[in-house]
Formats: sequence, C-alpha cells, structure tokens
Amino acid sequence: MSKPVAHRPPLQKRKLPRSFKDLTPTRAFNPRTFFREMVWKALLTRRTGQTTRPVFPKLRHGQVALTWIGHASFLIQFNDLNVLVDPNFANWLFLLKRVKRSGLRLEHLPPIDLVLLTHAHFDHFHKPTLRKLPHPKIGVMPWGMGELARNLGFGRIIELDWWDSFSQRDWCVTLTPCKHWGARTLRDHHRGYGGFVLEYQGRTIYHAGDSAYFDGFQEIGRHFAPEIALLPIGAYRPESFRNVHMGPDEAMRVFKELKSKWLVPMHYGTFKLSFEDLEEPPRWLRQLAQEEGLLRHVKFLEEGRPTVF
Repeated sequence: MSKPVAHRPPLQKRKLPRSFKDLTPTRAFNPRTFFREMVWKALLTRRTGQTTRPVFPKLRHGQVALTWIGHASFLIQFNDLNVLVDPNFANWLFLLKRVKRSGLRLEHLPPIDLVLLTHAHFDHFHKPTLRKLPHPKIGVMPWGMGELARNLGFGRIIELDWWDSFSQRDWCVTLTPCKHWGARTLRDHHRGYGGFVLEYQGRTIYHAGDSAYFDGFQEIGRHFAPEIALLPIGAYRPESFRNVHMGPDEAMRVFKELKSKWLVPMHYGTFKLSFEDLEEPPRWLRQLAQEEGLLRHVKFLEEGRPTVF
C-alpha cells in the first residue's frame, strides 16, 4: 500500500490573546487556576526517582532497546543506530517543576546519530538539552522548525511535511499527522507538528508526539501497523484539553487502531501540565488494559532503564 501524498494541514492563524486564557488552545486557565494547579501543587510535590548510570545492552541485529527519559523523551537504540526523540532533561520549564527525575544524566547518553523533534513546544523542543547533546549528526523535524534548530550542534537539519520520509543507509523515518499545534510563541503559527514512524532492521517504532484522538490514527495503522507504539496518556483534564491531548481511554483505542503489538505510555508523571492527579493516567491505563485482556501488551517503562524489545 503506497503512502498518502506528503502535505501540510491548512494554515490556521491564531488571534492575539486578549486575556490569559487565550494563551492556551482550550481557554481553560486563569492566572489563579494556573498557579494553583501547575505551579503550587508541583512545588509541594517532592521530586521522586533515582538517577543512575544506565547499563545499555549489547544488541544483536534486529533487537531494539527503548530508554524512557521522561515525559515524551526516549532513547531508541539498535546495534548501530542511536536515536533520541524530544529529549528534555530539564528540572524546570520556566515555573513548571519536574517532579520525576530522568533516571539518567545527559552525559550518560551514547553518541547520537539521529534526533527526532515532534514540534516546537518548550517541553518537547528543549534548546538547553539540545545544545548539550553529544554531537548529534542529523535532526529531523516538521516544516518551519529548522530555523529554531540552527546553532544547536546538528550536522544536518531535515524538515518534513506530513507523510514525507527521510532515509539514510537502511533506516527510514516518516512524519505522520496528529491533532495538535506547533507554534512556539504567539505569532509563529507556520511551524509544523506531528509524530514519527522509524523503520529499521525489520522493526517499526511509532512515536505519536502530542496529539488528541483523531481518525488519522487509523490511516497510520493501515500504512505501517507499527510494532511498538509510544502513545501519550496524560494532560487530559479539564475535558477541553482533549482537543489537543489524549487520555488513557483514547490511547487504548489508538493502540488497537494502529494494530500494534506493544503500547508504551508516555507524556505523564514528569511535569504537571493539567488538572488530573499525576498518578491517575497510568492507573487508569492499567485498569483499562486489564479489563480488555491487553495488559501483557502494555509496557510501563521506568525512567533511565533500557528495555529490549
């Protein structure tokens, strides 16, 4: 089955904000609510997790190891390829406290061949982390983000449209659609966003980026049926947040539509970005998977611990 033609979504300009609520796509915040839910509650939460030097496995051809760094950040390793997705080692994002440690330090990373960046939001495109990476050779990202990545140490910067692919040697990465938005500031609405499918050595790994549920997941499943699906499960309350994020219930639906073998949850428990309790997303996902007889297909990763698939 051939892939759809590469394209970008229609450009949607956002009006300049007239109030604090307009700074978010869901209009769910006022200054008092933001400070209470995102800042104050996180400040009162003790940072958890241990940081140790990981023991990266010696992989055979066809094996893949995933190391969750936290939030949407992953290290994906093959025997001769090291890939980072949305790397973020920050303990603070402006006023937002990291409440779960990354499990490993940035200096523990192996040499990085490829960095995939799903969109320009500060929690996914973290410039201080990118500047310190061990000489990444290639950065792949959606359209309109290349100018942000200049002078960050990349040997080469590649911008893709939805369904566009970039290949080198035997690996291939494709930018897939999602339901989110890509602006980093108030006026740069021209920047793209999406997820990535990485194909190498007979393995297919899908990172959904940030996304609400939409019927595009069915199309991704038809064209790739990715074996391993890294899916976001947090930042879904209040209900209006589901315009741009998924909850565990929708992640389970997406997992089945993708026809994947493994669901690896992400985008929870690292930064407090919404109103649900930090412990709720994994608890709810585990319950749903148990009820549907799919619990053995869900892999909850611990930050900093490589897992071989």
